[in-house]
Amino acid sequence: MSFKIPPPANASAPDDNSSPDLVAVVDIGASAIRMAIAEIPTSGPIRTLENLSQAVSLGRDTFSQGVIHTETTKDCVRVLRAYREKLNEFGISQRQQIHVVATSAVREATNRLAFLKRIYIATGFQVEPFDEAAVNRVTYLGVRPLFQSVPGLMEGRTLVVEVGGGSTQVLLFQGGDVAHAHLYRLGTLRLRKTIETYQAPTGKVRQIMESQIQRFVTQIRVRVSGETAPTLIALGGDVRFAAEQLDAQWDRNGLAEVGLDRLRELTEHVLSCSVEEVAREYHLAFTDAESAGPALLAYVQLATALDLQAIEVSSINLRDGLIKEMALREAWTDDFVHQIVRSALDFGRRLGFDEAHGVHVAELSQVLFRALQSEHGLDSHYELILYVAALLHDLGYAVNARSHHKHSMYLIQHGELFGLSERDIMLAALTARYHRRSTPRPLHPMYASLDWESQTNVAKMAAILRVADALDRSNNQRVRDIQCSQEDGSLVISVPSGDDLSLEQLSLSQKGKMFTEIFGMPVVLRNTSEL
Repeated sequence: MSFKIPPPANASAPDDNSSPDLVAVVDIGASAIRMAIAEIPTSGPIRTLENLSQAVSLGRDTFSQGVIHTETTKDCVRVLRAYREKLNEFGISQRQQIHVVATSAVREATNRLAFLKRIYIATGFQVEPFDEAAVNRVTYLGVRPLFQSVPGLMEGRTLVVEVGGGSTQVLLFQGGDVAHAHLYRLGTLRLRKTIETYQAPTGKVRQIMESQIQRFVTQIRVRVSGETAPTLIALGGDVRFAAEQLDAQWDRNGLAEVGLDRLRELTEHVLSCSVEEVAREYHLAFTDAESAGPALLAYVQLATALDLQAIEVSSINLRDGLIKEMALREAWTDDFVHQIVRSALDFGRRLGFDEAHGVHVAELSQVLFRALQSEHGLDSHYELILYVAALLHDLGYAVNARSHHKHSMYLIQHGELFGLSERDIMLAALTARYHRRSTPRPLHPMYASLDWESQTNVAKMAAILRVADALDRSNNQRVRDIQCSQEDGSLVISVPSGDDLSLEQLSLSQKGKMFTEIFGMPVVLRNTSEL
């Protein structure tokens, strides 16, 4: 099974004599706004020219009251205007040269739309609120080079963890592939705001903190358990601070191995001090000093739960992945698409789906999608959504054969598929839901929640899926090597088969009705071996 993204029709080879591209990425996080400026050559490694960071505690607002306050918005505007001036010094002014993203503190704020509009009006920056899938995608791009450069990572189990201000990201790699990915609601600022709501005495704060962290550590340990303990690679400013304290010779281009005993000792010292004392002793910004203790405690508890003696620390961050994505000039590389499809396949296997049928229908759907490109006008993004929907369209049999199409929709929607956004998953779930029985109707709540264009695209994909599913009505994958053509207003599917295809033809006459309604042409199955 393979899924390849076709190159754009106007793709051309890069000009080796062209000058390097200058790009900038901005990360509006829970505790700071950070910017990286980089040079992307036509060949050779990416070169980071400058890194900037300014403390702005958006998370303090969002995680305590659910809104971003006016004064905090003003601070963001001030910082971003200063960053804009820096970009002007580098001659970076085109929109395609700049990518600005925001994570949980903005995404979860009830007034996020007003905040985003204010930022755009004041600075000209269009901010993209990152959902879990986007964070996973960019982090994957950032850490992928590690697996190609560090011996043993491609073969073993590796757990990549970043404890941030608002959430903790976890990626489990097995044999170089993503086996689990999730964004847990464990963040240092979120944790401190939770503790403040308890109004607990000082002596109880540590106990509450440990209890809150342990709850999430238990969830993570259960999800990543295996026969062997994974290598733990820790990301984030807090654990980088720890690595710098414990390994003065650390080369940031590689991994720093930090013994758990020494990390625990440093953590105990940081937690025994006030935030002001930590800031003074280690020359940290207040927000960094505030997050250091809880973050390091989370890493210590996770490593202890996994029975590890040491952790590896990397300097890779979200901005590295963003720059890598800009260098690739596409969000979904062949390698990343492989991870998405493999994730869907693993999900199906866990529920015992008919893998041979699912894979075959997905591949038939892909052939039909490409043959009908001029009719549906959808890009490769939708091709992948259709592929995933086709792969898992019968997943609902794991619940009940009756109304299994509805069960498929529910399972896909809640399956935590790697790499797909919430919207992508909804489109895939609906496409699978309409592979049989009722066609999309305004009375269906989930379908009705979509905008008109998305509703139309679901209908197009579902119509193609119905045809592909009908072609494997016998569930023995005997319809192969199909060729599609349009003749006299009909879609003709030619198959060189020595088998009797009357069952597929009957199924196509029934399931092809939606295709005729959507695309305006009936479907004809022709067995070329009988001609």
